[in-house]
Amino acid sequence: MQLTSEGPIRARIMPELLAEALESAIVFGEMASGARIIEEEIAERYEVSRSPVRDALRRLEADGLVVRIDHRGARVTSVSRTDLDEVYLCRIELESLAAEQASKHWRPPADESFARQLKAMRAALDANDIRTYFVANVAFTDAVHRASGNATLERLLKSIGKQALRYRYLAYCSAPTLMDMSIEGNREILDLILARKGAKARRITGELIKRSWQTIREIIPDE
Repeated sequence: MQLTSEGPIRARIMPELLAEALESAIVFGEMASGARIIEEEIAERYEVSRSPVRDALRRLEADGLVVRIDHRGARVTSVSRTDLDEVYLCRIELESLAAEQASKHWRPPADESFARQLKAMRAALDANDIRTYFVANVAFTDAVHRASGNATLERLLKSIGKQALRYRYLAYCSAPTLMDMSIEGNREILDLILARKGAKARRITGELIKRSWQTIREIIPDE
């Protein structure tokens, strides 16, 4: 990733862009679970000073992706069953509620966005491209969140979403069959949302996330 903005704009957006780059590296496993983060190495890699690195790490700490340990510096937050359970216990309720609310409040062109992301998921599945599938899947759920028409619910989902992303990507990499299950489940959820069948959309969403949750628990070693 090249950070090329200049002057005051560069100073303002650099920590945000750097946080996005590091977030991507963590989600996709390029920075390993529990790995030590050395500020000097990050600054050298992205050709920035240590000040925006510290700012970016504070943002990632707030998102639950980085943890600071006294006298030991910063590390990538470790994946664990405990963390997974806490995140998914919240996610299953909030995502289900978002699907129900989307069925009540969606308006065009939300339906086009849903269909476009579902089509992208199908194409990525056919190509066995896990990363592209994952990106399209995240875009699909983000579209559902926006369609809910509930800004508070969107903020709550965003607050746990970045922690959940690591587990979601890990699940697809470790159990690719989940992609088939996910695309069929999301197609059903989409049909229910567009038909404004909120209660059933909420139930199916919860069931889909619960199956994914159980699969990931089997992948992650017990603490």
